[in-house]
This record gives sequence, C-alpha cells and structure tokens, in this order.
Amino acid sequence: MRPAAAAATATAAALRLRAAAASLSATHPARLAPRRAALLLPPLRGFCSPAPPRASAAADYEPPSRLPSPVMDAQFESFRSQLDESSTLRDRIRSVVSEIESASRVASAALLLVHQPVPLEDVLGKAKAQVDVIKGLYAQLAEVLKECPGQYYRYHGDWRSETQAVVWMLAFTHWLETGGLLMHAEAQEKLGLSSGEFCLDVEDYLTGLCFMSNEFPRFVVNRVTAGDYDCPRKVLSFLTDLHASFRMLNLRNDFLRKKFDGMKYDLRRVEEVYYDVKIRGLAPVESKQEAAQS
Repeated sequence: MRPAAAAATATAAALRLRAAAASLSATHPARLAPRRAALLLPPLRGFCSPAPPRASAAADYEPPSRLPSPVMDAQFESFRSQLDESSTLRDRIRSVVSEIESASRVASAALLLVHQPVPLEDVLGKAKAQVDVIKGLYAQLAEVLKECPGQYYRYHGDWRSETQAVVWMLAFTHWLETGGLLMHAEAQEKLGLSSGEFCLDVEDYLTGLCFMSNEFPRFVVNRVTAGDYDCPRKVLSFLTDLHASFRMLNLRNDFLRKKFDGMKYDLRRVEEVYYDVKIRGLAPVESKQEAAQS
C-alpha cells in the first residue's frame, strides 16, 4: 500500500472513533455524570459533613460526695467568732468616741467666742467645763480597751481625729491662760491618760498643735481690731519658736507633714499683721529684755 493511502486510512479511522465517542456521550449523558460525580464528591462529603452528635459528658458527670472538712470548719468558725467580737468591741468604742466628739464640739464652740468681744474669763470657763467631761469619757474608753490588751493601734483610728481636736482645744486654752505651750505630759494629765498602753499618741499631739496654729492669724487680726496692738508680737514670738521646734522633726510625707507645712503660712500672716502694726507706730515700745527674748 502506498504511503498516501495508508495516511488517509488512518485519518478516516480516527474520525470514525471520534464520531462514535461523541454519539455515545450524547446518547447516554446520565450514565457518565454519576460516575464522574462519584469520583469527585465522596472525598468532599467526607471532609465537609458534620460529625455525628455525641452525648454531653458534663450532663452525666456527678461529683463525688465529700463530707465537710472538720479542720476547715473549725478554722472559719474561729474566724467568725473573732470578727463578731471585734465588731462588738468597735461598736462600743465608737459609742464612747461619739460622746467625746460631742463634748469637744461644745468646748471648741466656746473657744471660738474668743474672736468676739466676750470676756476671756467667760470663754475659758465654758471651755474648761467640758474638760472634766472629756476626761471621764477617756476613762470609759480605757476600760473598754482593757478587754483587748496589746491591740491599741488596731482601734486607734476610731478616736484619732477626735483626740486631735481635743488636743487643739486644750493647747489653745492653755496658751490663752499662760501664753506658753501645752506640753505632751500635761495634755496626758488633763485627759487622765497614762504613759502605758493607752496613752496620748505623739502624732495626735503634734497634729493638735498644728490645728492650734491655724487659729492664730484670725485671733491676731481680731485682737488688733479690738485695740490690743501687742498681741501680734506675742503670737509671733510663740509661733516662731513652735515652728522652729517642728523643724527638728523628720516628718514623713503624710497628714502631719501637710499640717506642718501649713504652719509657715500661719506664721507669715501673723508677721504681716505685726509688720503693719509696727510701721504705723501702733505697737507698744518693747523693753530691752523683751526685745532680746523676741
């Protein structure tokens, strides 16, 4: 057979096979589609299908039954008893402290009359009448604290501010009478406190002195208005010594330190009043001894 004839025969055979395949796919398309789908879909179905539901393990879980621990119960029962006793004791302390605060307010209100044209004897008499009342209340407070020895500073915050106000009242009254400083031991004696466990805290005493210094600028202005031109000199001398004594202390950055920082402003205001009186020639002539002391 010639090569051209052989090529023509092969081309015709290929065309017949292609036509047969096309007719077969057009005649039975539904038979081929499932087979192709079967080849592709099973892996996707296995990948995308959700897992079968499982029974919840938490619903069937039952914690093991345990009896309460006797050691733990005993410990917290002891805590409960201690807290109840502390709460009862604190209520009793606050009841006495409330009476101390009330008596201190009466005495302070009487002392504020010193800024008015009222005789000094009447002012001091009303204030000192409350000192004995306050002393008796501190005695009651000491009896209550005997029930919790060694825990003074645990409850000290319940009467701290009231004690500071009492010290201010006592110190200012003492200065009006004597012109000097009420010492710590004298303040304890006036309140009936001892140097033992229940005593006058040093910081409360110092804070009360700072409160006292806050009253001097107003007091000086009112005394000058009333014609007492020597009062600024006396107050200035006292405040200068008190401020210099406070500067010896290494105070922390707390409430007492802030009150001490305010004392310098009180001192400055008193100095301004004294300066105004001095340059106007209203201040009395000082003797050499008084000038040396000031």
